[in-house]
Amino acid sequence: MAERVLTGTRVRNRRLDLGLRQAELAERLGISASYLNLIEHNRRRISGPLLRSVSQVLGVDAALLEDGTAEAVLEPLKAAAAAFPAASVEEGRAEELVARFPDWAALIAAQQARIRQLEDRGRALSDRLAHDTQIAHSLHEVISTATAIRSTASILAETPDLDADWQARFHGNIDVDSARLAESSQALLGFLDMEMEAGIDEVSSPMEEAEAYLGRLGHYLADVDAGNVPRFEDVADGPTRAILQRWAGRLARDAAALPLAAFEQAARAMAYDPARLAARFGVPLPVVLRRLAHLPNGADHPLMGLAECDAAGVVTFQKPILDFRLPRAGAACPLWPLYQALTQPGRALHAVVRLPGAARTPFECFAIAGPEGEVAFGKEPRIRATMLVRPARSEATPETVGPGCRVCPVSDCSSRRHPALI
Repeated sequence: MAERVLTGTRVRNRRLDLGLRQAELAERLGISASYLNLIEHNRRRISGPLLRSVSQVLGVDAALLEDGTAEAVLEPLKAAAAAFPAASVEEGRAEELVARFPDWAALIAAQQARIRQLEDRGRALSDRLAHDTQIAHSLHEVISTATAIRSTASILAETPDLDADWQARFHGNIDVDSARLAESSQALLGFLDMEMEAGIDEVSSPMEEAEAYLGRLGHYLADVDAGNVPRFEDVADGPTRAILQRWAGRLARDAAALPLAAFEQAARAMAYDPARLAARFGVPLPVVLRRLAHLPNGADHPLMGLAECDAAGVVTFQKPILDFRLPRAGAACPLWPLYQALTQPGRALHAVVRLPGAARTPFECFAIAGPEGEVAFGKEPRIRATMLVRPARSEATPETVGPGCRVCPVSDCSSRRHPALI
């Protein structure tokens, strides 16, 4: 069995790592150098106030200096060593690692905890895919409906002289079954996306909590149009509240530039054309896109969603509508105009797109990217891309965009990064 590293030895090792002389440490602790020498050679016990003083001077947690380092500190390190037997680490020196390099020990422990969390999550998702009744029901619906469509289509293809009334009936059946297939497929995909994005304990990030809060309000803050910026005191989580306050502050600035009554009137008169509205009010296009997406509900405005991302393509805000929702857990399809705008800063993009599948909603997208905040010489600008999304009203043929490579059925896409899971 490896020799246990005692407190005195830990103190000495840490002092040497910091380049402190014994006399210097003793002076800072207010004790004699001879007494510190006895401590470092494990001839005097150290505890209480002196141990706390030593930990503060050496910049290490007192628990990492005590005799018999807590198993909670050593367990993640031992688990990490056991998980990689080929590494041939010296398990007996784990206590020395904790004492001499506490920051590195903490990093290893955090990585081991993350690995364990991901493994648990993978097992949980695997179990749910194998045993969850919701998934089983959705899969049964998809398979049975697809089989019905295939049978009906075969009859139509193999019987060219079929009576016109029967042809109409079969076409009607295909139409109904296609709608069922689209609904069940979207439900299944949405369930899988939710599972992939959620953690083991269904804990959402502050960003997702903030989006859910706005979703419950219909993405409309009446206080903002009344000239008041809400403080969101009913939100308990500090980071979530800070995100909401930042968004509300930006929406307040948008409302000041585009007063509600005048903007609603102009939007209706100009058929909600973002470019014409930006020219009419003399404001940047992203301000118009955000303002359109946050108009009050129940005012006969078209259904409009919004997405924003930073220069790395990370979604920083989104208002989903219908089957439009960009994934957070995995990379989204780069064919969305939101991401294409990042490669063409300052250029306004307009496109009609649709997710794979004939029953999918075609969306009209307006996107633009550009610097945000202060711009200064010698300082890299912060780039933000903004995209407004609404059900398409034009007859333009939509381009196909994917929900993300892992669940995208388009096999011949030149932008595919890895094979689909389906």
